[in-house]
Amino acid sequence: QVQLVESGGGLVQPGGSLRLSCAASGFTFNRYAMSWYRQAPGKGRELVASITEATGRTTYADSVKGRFTISRDNAKNTVYLQMNSLKPEDTAIYYCYARNTWYYYWGQGTQVTVSS
Repeated sequence: QVQLVESGGGLVQPGGSLRLSCAASGFTFNRYAMSWYRQAPGKGRELVASITEATGRTTYADSVKGRFTISRDNAKNTVYLQMNSLKPEDTAIYYCYARNTWYYYWGQGTQVTVSS
């Protein structure tokens, strides 16, 4: 049974930091590219960051470059999103996403709220 379980979300003040984790099971993690998406209220789902399965090459949305860092630990089947200098506009549900040539999977999401 495939599972992607996100954790680490919560309420943080502007300028603060959070680290999201996504624990994967039920598939061969190191053969999947991993991504984080987010969806703010009333908006569509937006790609935040991605990391490839082999080389660990990363890409980021312009809105988070220099503030967010995606990483993966293939030994722990886990992908992370370190979020620094958080802004109110980063408020959203953050989703973990796994894909390869044939399959893709979504996590259930974790809420991040940036507010004073």
